[in-house]
Amino acid sequence: MTDECLFCRIVAGEIPATVVISNERVLAFRDISPVAPSHVLVIPKEHYPTAADLAKADPALVGEILTVAHQVAEADGIAESGYRLVFNTGPDANQTVLHVHCHVIGGRSMTWPPG
Repeated sequence: MTDECLFCRIVAGEIPATVVISNERVLAFRDISPVAPSHVLVIPKEHYPTAADLAKADPALVGEILTVAHQVAEADGIAESGYRLVFNTGPDANQTVLHVHCHVIGGRSMTWPPG
């Protein structure tokens, strides 16, 4: 955990969040600025700045994050109609919080490119 990391502070319970799923290593909570009817962030409880850092350090945890992302989709009723998983990695991808997180987004048609 880093003291200045927003998501580490959520994991520690210092900042409130609307939790959807929590287990020993992964936390899923509602995004405070949703872009769709269902918008949940899935994060590892341990701090890794980017998806690349996590993939190098703990590939099994990447799988756990994807498993929880699908559980979120099922809980929100969007698993059958479809949902988008997004990992923004680095400044060119507009990663705004340097704690790896997977956006689970759905509940409406997802066009590409977005806009």
